[in-house]
Amino acid sequence: MLKNIAEFSAQTESGELSSHQAVAVLDCMLEGLPKAGRILLVPPDITRCYSYGGVITSYLYHRLSREAKVRIMPAVGTHRAMSREEQIRFFGEDVPEEVFLYHDWRKDTVPVGTVPGAYCGQVSGGRYTSDIGAEVNRCVVDGSFDLILSIGQVVPHEVIGMSNYTKNILVGLGGRPMINGTHMLGALCNLETIMGNTDTPVRAVFDYGEEHFLRDVPLAYILTVASEQEGRTALHGIFTGASRQVYEHAAALAKRRCITQVERRAKKVVAYLEPEEFSTTWVGNKAIYRTRMMIEDGGELLVIAPGIKGFGENPEVDGLIRRYGYKGTPYTMELMENGAFPGSAMVPAHMIHSSSEGRFTITYAVNPEYVSQDEIGRIGYEFMDVKDALARYPVLEMEDGWQEMEDGEEIYVVKAPALGLWRVMGA
Repeated sequence: MLKNIAEFSAQTESGELSSHQAVAVLDCMLEGLPKAGRILLVPPDITRCYSYGGVITSYLYHRLSREAKVRIMPAVGTHRAMSREEQIRFFGEDVPEEVFLYHDWRKDTVPVGTVPGAYCGQVSGGRYTSDIGAEVNRCVVDGSFDLILSIGQVVPHEVIGMSNYTKNILVGLGGRPMINGTHMLGALCNLETIMGNTDTPVRAVFDYGEEHFLRDVPLAYILTVASEQEGRTALHGIFTGASRQVYEHAAALAKRRCITQVERRAKKVVAYLEPEEFSTTWVGNKAIYRTRMMIEDGGELLVIAPGIKGFGENPEVDGLIRRYGYKGTPYTMELMENGAFPGSAMVPAHMIHSSSEGRFTITYAVNPEYVSQDEIGRIGYEFMDVKDALARYPVLEMEDGWQEMEDGEEIYVVKAPALGLWRVMGA
């Protein structure tokens, strides 16, 4: 870790930062970094399209590639590789395809250490007591790069509390043991007690990994706090450096800018998933995680998802979700105890997070040419044709928040669920 580098930031409590302000922070950071001939940029992928990560990556690539060999490896975790079309959309067509590297979480990692089960038990209150192995992409630790810049967005997160920082490396460029272990740890500790918090059991595991396994990695961070406004990214903060303090400052702003306190529970929430960003429920179920704390018992969450084409980001995960579905904690834990998920604990953890536990109905409005009513029903959700949903609830023409339909139905609209957390005041 580059512990001695200076920290630079800019933020606003209202409105947004300009591109000039963001560039000024980046330029100050670059001036304080050690000279490097081989640089790896680790941005988010297209599933974080409103992170401002694409803009930052493009700027850094063009600035640094004048004097250094620069490569870009998106922190995809278990997600599929980005297509060239997605690369162009997110980073710009003037970032050449040949500079992109793909992280394969099954084949490209090497072990770097183990988080002891005793420590996991300590931070989880005894809920999870197994060892968690840490693996990272081999190029992070084999000397391939003199400098690694991790770029990502801090936003409320269902597994870790507040996303990014060391998660971008230990999961985004990580391997099966850490991804499985931390997902299950978060599930057993209850996502509703984790989301939106800076210090959580999973964050403690990543802190352990940073202290013990990443100390010799030439690694620095660029963290953003951003939101979606009328189909574009609004940047509220940018924070750079290598210490945990950088994450803490970003998380503090994210709490103020990305958590919406609702005065009462909603009978019906209508959430919209941007089709270019969300093609699977593995990612799209953020609509469930981030709104569940404001939905009435017996209420409904309608997820309008025109881009959904499947359930998992890879065939292994997709097959397991299709086979077992999202049917609650007792059902899922029984399956796990019976050996249904060998080496794939992340999947039952995701299934637990993605169930309302029978408290409210979850309806997915999808294109039946991509996913059928039968397929949606088998995984445990209700089905609606996306054309009917958009005719009834034209969310792109509506404002976020409370809305009353012409027939008197009251709904709460969330147009970018992945960028925040909605919960009842005092919850």
